[in-house]
Amino acid sequence: MGRSGHACSVLGSLLLLLLLLPGPAAAQKGSAWKTLSGDAPAVIAKGGFSGLFPDSSDPAYLFAASNQDSAQWCDVRLTKDGVGICLPDIKMDNCTTISDLFPKGKKTYRVNGVSMTGWFSVDYNSIDLTNVTLLRAILSRTNRFDGSFTLVQVEVALSQYKAPAWLNVQHDSFYSQFNLSMRSYILSMSKQYTVDYISSPEVSFLKSLVGRVGRKTKLVFRFLDEGLVEPSTNQTYGSMLKNLSSIKTFASGILVPKHYIWPVTADNYLQPSTSVVDDAHKAGLEIYAADFANDFALSYNYSYDPLAEYLRFIDNGAFCVDGLLTDFPITPLEAIGCFSNLNNTKADHGAPLVISHNGASGDYPDCTDLAYQKAVVDGADVIDCDVQVTKDGIPICMSSIDLMDVTTVASSQFASQAGVISDIKAVAGVYTFNLTWEDIANNLKPMISNPFGQISLSRNPRNRNAGKFMRLSDFLAFAKGEDLSGIMITVEHASFMAEKLGFGVVDAVIKAVDDSGYSKQTAKKVMIQSTNSSTLVKFKQLAFQSMCIC
Repeated sequence: MGRSGHACSVLGSLLLLLLLLPGPAAAQKGSAWKTLSGDAPAVIAKGGFSGLFPDSSDPAYLFAASNQDSAQWCDVRLTKDGVGICLPDIKMDNCTTISDLFPKGKKTYRVNGVSMTGWFSVDYNSIDLTNVTLLRAILSRTNRFDGSFTLVQVEVALSQYKAPAWLNVQHDSFYSQFNLSMRSYILSMSKQYTVDYISSPEVSFLKSLVGRVGRKTKLVFRFLDEGLVEPSTNQTYGSMLKNLSSIKTFASGILVPKHYIWPVTADNYLQPSTSVVDDAHKAGLEIYAADFANDFALSYNYSYDPLAEYLRFIDNGAFCVDGLLTDFPITPLEAIGCFSNLNNTKADHGAPLVISHNGASGDYPDCTDLAYQKAVVDGADVIDCDVQVTKDGIPICMSSIDLMDVTTVASSQFASQAGVISDIKAVAGVYTFNLTWEDIANNLKPMISNPFGQISLSRNPRNRNAGKFMRLSDFLAFAKGEDLSGIMITVEHASFMAEKLGFGVVDAVIKAVDDSGYSKQTAKKVMIQSTNSSTLVKFKQLAFQSMCIC
Protein backbone atom coordinates (compact mmCIF):
# COMPACT_ATOMS: atom_id res chain seq x y z
CA MET A 1 0.00 0.00 0.00
CA GLY A 2 1.42 3.41 -0.98
CA ARG A 3 1.75 6.42 1.29
CA SER A 4 -1.47 8.01 0.07
CA GLY A 5 -3.34 4.73 0.40
CA HIS A 6 -2.10 4.27 3.95
CA ALA A 7 -3.13 7.83 4.80
CA CYS A 8 -6.61 7.22 3.41
CA SER A 9 -6.90 4.03 5.45
CA VAL A 10 -5.87 5.83 8.65
CA LEU A 11 -8.21 8.73 7.96
CA GLY A 12 -11.09 6.40 7.22
CA SER A 13 -10.56 4.55 10.48
CA LEU A 14 -10.45 7.78 12.44
CA LEU A 15 -13.61 9.05 10.79
CA LEU A 16 -15.44 5.82 11.62
CA LEU A 17 -14.27 6.02 15.24
CA LEU A 18 -15.45 9.62 15.54
CA LEU A 19 -18.84 8.74 14.10
CA LEU A 20 -19.28 5.82 16.50
CA LEU A 21 -18.33 7.71 19.65
CA PRO A 22 -21.27 8.78 21.80
CA GLY A 23 -21.34 12.54 22.12
CA PRO A 24 -21.68 14.54 25.32
CA ALA A 25 -25.35 15.13 24.63
CA ALA A 26 -25.94 11.38 24.74
CA ALA A 27 -23.77 10.75 27.77
CA GLN A 28 -24.96 10.24 31.32
CA LYS A 29 -28.67 10.53 30.66
CA GLY A 30 -30.54 11.09 33.86
CA SER A 31 -27.41 12.03 35.83
CA ALA A 32 -26.51 15.61 36.68
CA TRP A 33 -23.11 16.96 35.75
CA LYS A 34 -21.46 19.52 38.01
CA THR A 35 -21.41 22.08 35.20
CA LEU A 36 -23.20 25.41 35.55
CA SER A 37 -26.10 24.21 33.37
CA GLY A 38 -26.11 20.59 34.54
CA ASP A 39 -25.42 19.48 30.96
CA ALA A 40 -22.40 17.50 29.83
CA PRO A 41 -19.28 19.62 29.27
CA ALA A 42 -18.66 20.92 25.76
CA VAL A 43 -15.71 19.79 23.65
CA ILE A 44 -14.07 22.52 21.58
CA ALA A 45 -11.81 21.33 18.76
CA LYS A 46 -8.98 23.86 18.54
CA GLY A 47 -8.50 24.48 14.85
CA GLY A 48 -10.42 21.27 14.24
CA PHE A 49 -8.61 17.97 14.80
CA SER A 50 -5.30 19.86 14.96
CA GLY A 51 -3.44 17.10 16.78
CA LEU A 52 -3.33 15.17 13.51
CA PHE A 53 -3.84 17.70 10.71
CA PRO A 54 -2.41 21.22 10.40
CA ASP A 55 -4.32 23.54 12.73
CA SER A 56 -7.28 25.27 11.02
CA SER A 57 -7.07 23.17 7.86
CA ASP A 58 -10.07 21.88 5.95
CA PRO A 59 -9.62 18.19 6.93
CA ALA A 60 -9.00 19.16 10.55
CA TYR A 61 -12.38 20.90 10.65
CA LEU A 62 -14.14 18.18 8.67
CA PHE A 63 -12.94 15.41 10.96
CA ALA A 64 -13.88 17.30 14.10
CA ALA A 65 -17.27 18.18 12.59
CA SER A 66 -18.02 14.50 11.91
CA ASN A 67 -19.04 14.36 15.58
CA GLN A 68 -21.45 17.25 15.90
CA ASP A 69 -21.06 17.48 19.67
CA SER A 70 -17.66 19.16 19.29
CA ALA A 71 -17.53 22.90 18.61
CA GLN A 72 -15.11 24.22 15.98
CA TRP A 73 -12.56 26.77 17.18
CA CYS A 74 -11.24 29.38 14.75
CA ASP A 75 -8.54 31.91 15.66
CA VAL A 76 -9.66 34.84 13.51
CA ARG A 77 -7.01 36.89 11.64
CA LEU A 78 -7.75 39.71 9.21
CA THR A 79 -6.07 40.27 5.86
CA LYS A 80 -5.19 43.66 4.38
CA ASP A 81 -8.55 43.78 2.58
CA GLY A 82 -10.51 42.83 5.70
CA VAL A 83 -11.15 39.15 4.98
CA GLY A 84 -11.14 36.82 7.97
CA ILE A 85 -9.01 33.68 7.93
CA CYS A 86 -8.54 30.96 10.54
CA LEU A 87 -4.92 30.69 11.69
CA PRO A 88 -3.49 29.52 15.03
CA ASP A 89 -0.70 32.13 15.15
CA ILE A 90 -0.57 35.84 14.39
CA LYS A 91 2.83 35.19 12.78
CA MET A 92 1.95 33.36 9.59
CA ASP A 93 5.47 31.97 9.15
CA ASN A 94 4.91 29.80 12.24
CA CYS A 95 2.13 27.80 10.59
CA THR A 96 2.15 28.39 6.79
CA THR A 97 4.43 28.46 3.74
CA ILE A 98 4.14 32.26 3.44
CA SER A 99 7.89 32.85 3.79
CA ASP A 100 8.55 30.64 0.76
CA LEU A 101 6.11 32.56 -1.43
CA PHE A 102 7.00 36.01 -0.14
CA PRO A 103 10.65 35.78 1.01
CA LYS A 104 10.93 39.57 1.41
CA GLY A 105 7.74 39.95 3.41
CA LYS A 106 9.22 39.88 6.91
CA LYS A 107 8.08 42.82 9.06
CA THR A 108 8.34 43.89 12.69
CA TYR A 109 5.27 45.13 14.58
CA ARG A 110 4.31 45.74 18.18
CA VAL A 111 1.55 43.37 19.25
CA ASN A 112 0.02 44.30 22.60
CA GLY A 113 3.24 46.06 23.53
CA VAL A 114 5.53 43.20 22.47
CA SER A 115 7.80 43.50 19.43
CA MET A 116 7.25 40.65 16.96
CA THR A 117 9.07 39.90 13.72
CA GLY A 118 7.63 37.70 11.00
CA TRP A 119 4.99 37.54 8.30
CA PHE A 120 1.58 39.03 9.15
CA SER A 121 -1.81 38.71 7.47
CA VAL A 122 -2.34 42.50 7.54
CA ASP A 123 0.31 42.89 4.81
CA TYR A 124 -1.52 40.75 2.24
CA ASN A 125 -4.83 40.87 0.42
CA SER A 126 -6.81 37.66 0.56
CA ILE A 127 -6.10 36.92 -3.11
CA ASP A 128 -2.36 37.07 -2.37
CA LEU A 129 -2.79 34.17 0.03
CA THR A 130 -4.49 31.83 -2.45
CA ASN A 131 -1.45 29.58 -2.83
CA VAL A 132 -0.25 29.75 0.76
CA THR A 133 -0.56 26.36 2.44
CA LEU A 134 -0.66 25.26 6.05
CA LEU A 135 2.07 23.60 8.09
CA ARG A 136 2.00 21.80 11.42
CA ALA A 137 2.54 24.35 14.16
CA ILE A 138 4.13 21.77 16.50
CA LEU A 139 7.18 20.13 14.94
CA SER A 140 6.91 16.88 16.91
CA ARG A 141 3.71 16.06 15.01
CA THR A 142 3.51 14.34 11.64
CA ASN A 143 4.73 16.23 8.57
CA ARG A 144 2.61 14.03 6.31
CA PHE A 145 0.10 16.82 5.65
CA ASP A 146 2.46 19.81 5.51
CA GLY A 147 1.81 21.96 2.46
CA SER A 148 -1.28 19.98 1.44
CA PHE A 149 -4.09 22.38 2.39
CA THR A 150 -4.79 26.05 1.72
CA LEU A 151 -6.04 28.59 4.24
CA VAL A 152 -9.66 28.43 5.40
CA GLN A 153 -11.64 31.66 5.41
CA VAL A 154 -13.87 32.30 8.41
CA GLU A 155 -16.92 32.54 6.18
CA VAL A 156 -16.20 29.09 4.77
CA ALA A 157 -15.74 27.67 8.26
CA LEU A 158 -19.08 29.09 9.38
CA SER A 159 -21.02 28.01 6.31
CA GLN A 160 -19.62 24.57 5.49
CA TYR A 161 -18.74 22.80 8.74
CA LYS A 162 -21.96 21.68 10.38
CA ALA A 163 -20.93 22.05 14.00
CA PRO A 164 -21.15 24.71 16.71
CA ALA A 165 -18.77 27.58 15.89
CA TRP A 166 -16.35 29.29 18.27
CA LEU A 167 -14.57 32.43 17.01
CA ASN A 168 -11.56 33.57 19.04
CA VAL A 169 -10.26 37.11 18.58
CA GLN A 170 -6.84 37.32 20.15
CA HIS A 171 -5.47 40.71 19.04
CA ASP A 172 -8.28 43.16 18.29
CA SER A 173 -6.16 46.19 19.21
CA PHE A 174 -3.41 45.11 16.80
CA TYR A 175 -5.72 45.16 13.78
CA SER A 176 -7.09 48.59 14.68
CA GLN A 177 -3.60 50.00 13.97
CA PHE A 178 -4.20 49.14 10.31
CA ASN A 179 -7.71 50.60 10.14
CA LEU A 180 -9.16 47.10 10.26
CA SER A 181 -12.21 46.65 12.48
CA MET A 182 -12.36 43.19 13.99
CA ARG A 183 -15.55 44.24 15.76
CA SER A 184 -17.32 45.10 12.49
CA TYR A 185 -16.13 41.88 10.89
CA ILE A 186 -17.30 39.66 13.76
CA LEU A 187 -20.68 41.42 13.92
CA SER A 188 -21.08 40.94 10.16
CA MET A 189 -20.34 37.22 10.44
CA SER A 190 -22.70 36.79 13.40
CA LYS A 191 -25.54 38.37 11.42
CA GLN A 192 -25.00 36.07 8.42
CA TYR A 193 -24.20 32.82 10.21
CA THR A 194 -24.74 31.09 13.53
CA VAL A 195 -21.87 31.85 15.86
CA ASP A 196 -22.21 29.97 19.13
CA TYR A 197 -19.21 31.39 21.00
CA ILE A 198 -17.01 34.48 20.69
CA SER A 199 -13.96 34.74 22.92
CA SER A 200 -11.20 37.28 23.43
CA PRO A 201 -8.60 38.19 26.05
CA GLU A 202 -9.45 41.89 25.52
CA VAL A 203 -12.19 43.35 27.73
CA SER A 204 -12.90 46.33 25.47
CA PHE A 205 -13.56 44.08 22.48
CA LEU A 206 -16.07 41.89 24.30
CA LYS A 207 -17.80 44.91 25.81
CA SER A 208 -18.24 46.34 22.31
CA LEU A 209 -20.24 43.23 21.34
CA VAL A 210 -22.63 43.22 24.29
CA GLY A 211 -26.20 43.63 23.03
CA ARG A 212 -25.08 43.48 19.39
CA VAL A 213 -24.81 39.73 18.86
CA GLY A 214 -27.58 37.14 19.00
CA ARG A 215 -28.96 36.15 22.40
CA LYS A 216 -27.74 32.58 21.90
CA THR A 217 -24.16 33.68 21.20
CA LYS A 218 -22.00 33.26 24.30
CA LEU A 219 -19.30 35.86 24.97
CA VAL A 220 -16.31 34.31 26.73
CA PHE A 221 -13.44 36.20 28.34
CA ARG A 222 -10.15 34.43 27.76
CA PHE A 223 -7.58 34.54 30.55
CA LEU A 224 -3.92 34.45 29.59
CA ASP A 225 -1.03 33.74 31.99
CA GLU A 226 -1.53 35.40 35.36
CA GLY A 227 1.35 37.87 35.02
CA LEU A 228 0.38 39.25 31.60
CA VAL A 229 -1.45 42.57 31.37
CA GLU A 230 -4.89 42.91 29.77
CA PRO A 231 -4.43 45.82 27.31
CA SER A 232 -7.68 47.73 27.81
CA THR A 233 -7.76 47.72 31.64
CA ASN A 234 -4.01 47.59 32.36
CA GLN A 235 -4.68 44.90 34.98
CA THR A 236 -2.96 41.54 35.11
CA TYR A 237 -5.08 38.52 34.32
CA GLY A 238 -4.21 37.16 37.75
CA SER A 239 -5.74 40.18 39.47
CA MET A 240 -8.82 40.05 37.23
CA LEU A 241 -9.45 36.49 38.37
CA LYS A 242 -10.19 37.85 41.84
CA ASN A 243 -13.13 39.91 40.54
CA LEU A 244 -15.20 37.53 38.45
CA SER A 245 -18.42 39.42 39.17
CA SER A 246 -17.15 42.29 37.01
CA ILE A 247 -16.57 39.88 34.11
CA LYS A 248 -20.16 38.71 34.40
CA THR A 249 -21.26 42.21 33.24
CA PHE A 250 -19.94 41.59 29.71
CA ALA A 251 -19.43 37.81 29.38
CA SER A 252 -21.30 34.60 30.11
CA GLY A 253 -18.18 32.53 30.60
CA ILE A 254 -14.42 32.47 31.02
CA LEU A 255 -11.72 30.41 29.31
CA VAL A 256 -8.66 29.68 31.45
CA PRO A 257 -5.40 27.75 31.01
CA LYS A 258 -5.78 24.38 32.66
CA HIS A 259 -3.11 25.22 35.25
CA TYR A 260 -5.50 27.83 36.68
CA ILE A 261 -7.58 24.85 37.85
CA TRP A 262 -4.99 22.16 38.56
CA PRO A 263 -1.63 23.89 39.18
CA VAL A 264 1.52 21.90 38.47
CA THR A 265 4.81 22.03 40.40
CA ALA A 266 8.16 22.81 38.78
CA ASP A 267 8.91 19.08 38.67
CA ASN A 268 5.60 18.36 36.92
CA TYR A 269 3.33 17.04 39.66
CA LEU A 270 -0.20 18.17 40.40
CA GLN A 271 -0.90 20.50 43.28
CA PRO A 272 -4.32 20.67 44.97
CA SER A 273 -7.01 22.16 42.75
CA THR A 274 -7.88 25.83 43.08
CA SER A 275 -11.37 27.19 43.74
CA VAL A 276 -11.65 28.87 40.32
CA VAL A 277 -14.34 26.51 38.97
CA ASP A 278 -16.54 26.98 42.02
CA ASP A 279 -15.83 30.72 42.02
CA ALA A 280 -16.88 31.03 38.38
CA HIS A 281 -20.06 29.05 38.91
CA LYS A 282 -20.94 31.12 41.98
CA ALA A 283 -20.56 34.24 39.82
CA GLY A 284 -22.91 32.72 37.23
CA LEU A 285 -20.11 32.17 34.72
CA GLU A 286 -19.38 29.04 32.72
CA ILE A 287 -15.73 28.05 32.82
CA TYR A 288 -13.83 26.41 29.98
CA ALA A 289 -10.35 24.91 30.34
CA ALA A 290 -7.69 25.28 27.63
CA ASP A 291 -4.29 23.88 26.58
CA PHE A 292 -5.19 20.19 26.25
CA ALA A 293 -3.33 17.95 23.82
CA ASN A 294 -2.55 14.25 23.99
CA ASP A 295 1.08 14.82 22.99
CA PHE A 296 1.89 17.63 25.42
CA ALA A 297 3.96 16.86 28.52
CA LEU A 298 1.43 15.70 31.11
CA SER A 299 1.78 15.73 34.86
CA TYR A 300 3.33 12.50 36.14
CA ASN A 301 0.11 11.98 38.11
CA TYR A 302 -1.57 10.98 34.84
CA SER A 303 0.98 8.27 33.94
CA TYR A 304 1.06 9.51 30.32
CA ASP A 305 -2.68 8.87 29.97
CA PRO A 306 -4.48 11.91 28.46
CA LEU A 307 -7.84 10.32 29.27
CA ALA A 308 -6.95 10.48 32.97
CA GLU A 309 -6.21 14.18 32.61
CA TYR A 310 -9.59 14.98 31.06
CA LEU A 311 -11.38 12.99 33.74
CA ARG A 312 -9.59 15.03 36.41
CA PHE A 313 -11.37 18.13 35.07
CA ILE A 314 -14.84 16.65 34.57
CA ASP A 315 -15.26 13.69 36.93
CA ASN A 316 -13.38 14.28 40.17
CA GLY A 317 -16.36 14.27 42.52
CA ALA A 318 -15.98 17.96 43.41
CA PHE A 319 -16.43 20.03 40.26
CA CYS A 320 -16.74 19.87 36.48
CA VAL A 321 -15.63 22.44 33.93
CA ASP A 322 -18.17 23.51 31.33
CA GLY A 323 -15.94 22.74 28.38
CA LEU A 324 -12.51 21.57 27.20
CA LEU A 325 -10.42 23.20 24.45
CA THR A 326 -8.27 20.52 22.85
CA ASP A 327 -6.19 19.58 19.81
CA PHE A 328 -7.52 16.00 20.05
CA PRO A 329 -11.34 16.19 20.39
CA ILE A 330 -11.76 12.43 20.11
CA THR A 331 -10.23 11.88 23.58
CA PRO A 332 -12.46 14.19 25.67
CA LEU A 333 -15.48 12.93 23.72
CA GLU A 334 -14.45 9.44 24.80
CA ALA A 335 -13.92 10.60 28.39
CA ILE A 336 -17.36 12.21 28.55
CA GLY A 337 -19.30 9.59 26.64
CA CYS A 338 -17.66 6.39 27.87
CA PHE A 339 -15.65 6.87 31.06
CA SER A 340 -17.32 9.51 33.23
CA ASN A 341 -19.34 8.84 36.39
CA LEU A 342 -18.79 5.09 36.22
CA ASN A 343 -19.72 2.64 38.95
CA ASN A 344 -16.31 1.78 40.40
CA THR A 345 -17.42 -1.36 42.22
CA LYS A 346 -16.46 -4.76 40.85
CA ALA A 347 -20.08 -5.73 40.20
CA ASP A 348 -21.47 -6.06 36.68
CA HIS A 349 -18.42 -4.82 34.82
CA GLY A 350 -18.38 -7.60 32.27
CA ALA A 351 -15.86 -10.32 31.49
CA PRO A 352 -12.46 -8.62 30.85
CA LEU A 353 -9.75 -9.69 33.30
CA VAL A 354 -7.22 -7.03 34.30
CA ILE A 355 -3.81 -8.50 35.15
CA SER A 356 -1.08 -6.22 36.48
CA HIS A 357 2.41 -6.15 34.98
CA ASN A 358 4.81 -6.24 37.93
CA GLY A 359 2.15 -4.39 39.87
CA ALA A 360 1.44 -0.81 38.82
CA SER A 361 4.96 -0.61 37.40
CA GLY A 362 4.27 2.57 35.47
CA ASP A 363 3.80 4.42 38.76
CA TYR A 364 6.21 2.67 41.13
CA PRO A 365 9.24 0.37 40.83
CA ASP A 366 8.41 -3.15 39.65
CA CYS A 367 7.20 -5.73 42.15
CA THR A 368 7.38 -3.46 45.20
CA ASP A 369 4.78 -3.17 47.91
CA LEU A 370 3.70 0.24 46.54
CA ALA A 371 3.35 -1.11 43.00
CA TYR A 372 1.08 -3.91 44.19
CA GLN A 373 -0.96 -1.60 46.41
CA LYS A 374 -1.49 0.81 43.51
CA ALA A 375 -2.48 -2.04 41.19
CA VAL A 376 -5.22 -3.07 43.61
CA VAL A 377 -6.43 0.52 44.02
CA ASP A 378 -6.50 0.91 40.23
CA GLY A 379 -8.81 -2.08 39.90
CA ALA A 380 -6.59 -4.99 38.90
CA ASP A 381 -8.30 -8.38 39.11
CA VAL A 382 -5.02 -10.28 39.23
CA ILE A 383 -1.60 -9.16 40.48
CA ASP A 384 1.59 -10.85 39.34
CA CYS A 385 4.95 -11.88 40.73
CA ASP A 386 8.04 -12.80 38.67
CA VAL A 387 9.84 -15.23 40.97
CA GLN A 388 13.62 -15.05 41.33
CA VAL A 389 15.84 -16.74 43.93
CA THR A 390 18.38 -15.22 46.33
CA LYS A 391 21.76 -16.65 47.35
CA ASP A 392 20.21 -18.05 50.52
CA GLY A 393 17.40 -19.75 48.60
CA ILE A 394 14.54 -17.35 49.28
CA PRO A 395 12.05 -16.87 46.43
CA ILE A 396 11.39 -13.15 45.85
CA CYS A 397 9.32 -11.05 43.47
CA MET A 398 11.63 -9.28 41.01
CA SER A 399 10.88 -8.48 37.37
CA SER A 400 14.43 -9.31 36.27
CA ILE A 401 16.91 -11.89 37.46
CA ASP A 402 19.57 -9.21 36.86
CA LEU A 403 19.52 -6.69 39.70
CA MET A 404 21.19 -4.12 37.43
CA ASP A 405 17.88 -3.75 35.58
CA VAL A 406 15.62 -2.95 38.50
CA THR A 407 17.68 -1.93 41.54
CA THR A 408 20.46 0.45 42.58
CA VAL A 409 23.02 -2.37 42.74
CA ALA A 410 25.24 -0.61 40.17
CA SER A 411 26.00 2.13 42.71
CA SER A 412 26.36 -0.25 45.68
CA GLN A 413 29.22 -2.22 47.21
CA PHE A 414 27.95 -5.26 45.30
CA ALA A 415 28.65 -3.79 41.85
CA SER A 416 32.01 -5.58 41.78
CA GLN A 417 30.17 -8.91 41.64
CA ALA A 418 28.99 -8.21 38.09
CA GLY A 419 29.75 -10.99 35.66
CA VAL A 420 28.58 -12.58 32.43
CA ILE A 421 26.47 -15.74 32.61
CA SER A 422 25.88 -16.76 29.01
CA ASP A 423 22.97 -19.04 29.93
CA ILE A 424 21.05 -15.94 31.03
CA LYS A 425 22.36 -12.92 29.09
CA ALA A 426 25.36 -11.85 27.06
CA VAL A 427 26.24 -8.76 29.11
CA ALA A 428 27.50 -8.51 32.66
CA GLY A 429 24.99 -8.44 35.47
CA VAL A 430 24.61 -8.84 39.22
CA TYR A 431 22.04 -11.57 39.73
CA THR A 432 19.56 -12.19 42.51
CA PHE A 433 21.37 -15.42 43.39
CA ASN A 434 24.62 -13.48 43.94
CA LEU A 435 23.15 -11.77 47.03
CA THR A 436 21.23 -12.88 50.09
CA TRP A 437 17.77 -11.57 50.85
CA GLU A 438 19.24 -9.42 53.64
CA ASP A 439 21.80 -7.98 51.20
CA ILE A 440 19.04 -6.95 48.82
CA ALA A 441 16.47 -5.77 51.34
CA ASN A 442 18.89 -3.77 53.52
CA ASN A 443 21.40 -2.38 51.02
CA LEU A 444 19.60 -1.84 47.72
CA LYS A 445 16.71 0.31 46.61
CA PRO A 446 14.22 -0.54 43.89
CA MET A 447 14.51 1.40 40.62
CA ILE A 448 11.51 2.24 38.45
CA SER A 449 11.61 0.83 34.92
CA ASN A 450 11.85 3.36 32.07
CA PRO A 451 11.24 1.53 28.79
CA PHE A 452 11.12 4.85 26.90
CA GLY A 453 13.88 6.58 28.82
CA GLN A 454 15.94 7.04 25.65
CA ILE A 455 13.35 9.57 24.43
CA SER A 456 13.13 11.33 27.80
CA LEU A 457 9.80 9.81 28.85
CA SER A 458 10.65 9.14 32.46
CA ARG A 459 8.22 7.48 34.82
CA ASN A 460 7.28 9.13 38.12
CA PRO A 461 10.74 10.49 39.06
CA ARG A 462 9.68 11.46 42.59
CA ASN A 463 9.11 7.76 43.29
CA ARG A 464 11.87 6.29 41.16
CA ASN A 465 13.26 4.46 44.20
CA ALA A 466 10.11 4.19 46.32
CA GLY A 467 8.75 1.03 47.86
CA LYS A 468 10.05 -2.14 49.47
CA PHE A 469 11.14 -5.39 47.88
CA MET A 470 8.84 -8.36 48.52
CA ARG A 471 9.51 -12.02 49.09
CA LEU A 472 7.09 -14.42 47.46
CA SER A 473 5.63 -15.11 50.90
CA ASP A 474 5.04 -11.36 51.42
CA PHE A 475 3.32 -11.14 48.04
CA LEU A 476 1.07 -14.12 48.77
CA ALA A 477 0.07 -12.74 52.17
CA PHE A 478 -0.73 -9.32 50.69
CA ALA A 479 -2.80 -10.73 47.83
CA LYS A 480 -4.75 -13.01 50.14
CA GLY A 481 -6.11 -10.02 52.04
CA GLU A 482 -7.20 -8.06 48.95
CA ASP A 483 -10.33 -8.17 46.80
CA LEU A 484 -8.74 -10.01 43.87
CA SER A 485 -9.87 -12.86 41.68
CA GLY A 486 -6.41 -14.36 41.62
CA ILE A 487 -2.64 -14.09 41.38
CA MET A 488 -0.18 -14.87 38.59
CA ILE A 489 3.26 -16.30 39.31
CA THR A 490 5.86 -16.29 36.53
CA VAL A 491 8.84 -18.63 36.67
CA GLU A 492 11.77 -18.45 34.25
CA HIS A 493 15.28 -19.97 34.36
CA ALA A 494 14.01 -22.93 36.44
CA SER A 495 16.35 -25.38 34.69
CA PHE A 496 19.37 -23.12 35.22
CA MET A 497 18.54 -22.73 38.91
CA ALA A 498 18.16 -26.48 39.35
CA GLU A 499 21.27 -27.50 37.39
CA LYS A 500 23.70 -24.70 38.30
CA LEU A 501 22.43 -23.57 41.71
CA GLY A 502 20.83 -26.76 42.97
CA PHE A 503 17.65 -24.90 43.77
CA GLY A 504 14.22 -26.32 42.89
CA VAL A 505 12.20 -23.17 42.20
CA VAL A 506 9.08 -25.13 41.22
CA ASP A 507 9.03 -26.95 44.55
CA ALA A 508 9.69 -23.69 46.39
CA VAL A 509 6.78 -21.94 44.69
CA ILE A 510 4.40 -24.85 45.36
CA LYS A 511 5.45 -24.91 49.02
CA ALA A 512 5.09 -21.13 49.45
CA VAL A 513 1.64 -21.14 47.88
CA ASP A 514 0.57 -24.10 50.01
CA ASP A 515 2.01 -22.57 53.21
CA SER A 516 0.03 -19.38 52.51
CA GLY A 517 -3.20 -21.35 52.45
CA TYR A 518 -4.05 -21.02 48.76
CA SER A 519 -4.32 -24.78 48.31
CA LYS A 520 -7.09 -24.89 50.90
CA GLN A 521 -9.36 -22.28 49.28
CA THR A 522 -10.84 -21.83 45.83
CA ALA A 523 -11.85 -18.17 45.95
CA LYS A 524 -8.58 -16.96 44.44
CA LYS A 525 -7.18 -18.62 41.35
CA VAL A 526 -3.42 -19.22 41.25
CA MET A 527 -2.04 -18.95 37.71
CA ILE A 528 1.44 -20.16 36.82
CA GLN A 529 3.17 -18.75 33.74
CA SER A 530 6.43 -19.66 32.02
CA THR A 531 7.95 -19.64 28.55
CA ASN A 532 9.52 -23.03 29.29
CA SER A 533 7.23 -26.00 28.67
CA SER A 534 9.20 -28.37 30.92
CA THR A 535 8.68 -25.96 33.82
CA LEU A 536 4.95 -25.95 33.20
CA VAL A 537 4.89 -29.75 32.97
CA LYS A 538 6.52 -30.03 36.39
CA PHE A 539 4.05 -27.53 37.86
CA LYS A 540 1.19 -29.52 36.36
CA GLN A 541 2.44 -32.68 38.04
CA LEU A 542 2.59 -30.99 41.45
CA ALA A 543 -0.26 -28.50 41.19
CA PHE A 544 -3.29 -28.49 43.45
CA GLN A 545 -6.84 -28.09 42.16
CA SER A 546 -7.18 -24.29 42.11
CA MET A 547 -3.85 -23.78 40.33
CA CYS A 548 -4.03 -22.89 36.63
CA ILE A 549 -0.97 -23.70 34.52
CA CYS A 550 -0.55 -21.33 31.56
